[in-house]
Amino acid sequence: MDLIVIDRAGCEHNFKATPGKSLMESIRDQGIYDIKALCGGSCSCATCHVYVDSDTPLAVMSEDENDLLDGTSERQANSRLSCQITLIRGMDPLHVVIAPED
Repeated sequence: MDLIVIDRAGCEHNFKATPGKSLMESIRDQGIYDIKALCGGSCSCATCHVYVDSDTPLAVMSEDENDLLDGTSERQANSRLSCQITLIRGMDPLHVVIAPED
């Protein structure tokens, strides 16, 4: 599937990602290390915060994810934790912007 990721420096990265992986893993696999993912993807740190700029339907946000995003000063209406987005066929192209570091 096709991903378009804008890093914190404003650089655009276009690449193919493997369905079934998390968005966080796919971004880090490309060598984009703006996402710290300190918790390793267990939805407990919010260091993988992104803005989803696509009309792609995503799974409903969990209460835990919502609570973590409430704790960030950079939350927007399209905020999500990339560790909580599992890539599936039909999502592409998925366009995300890595949120500023809190």
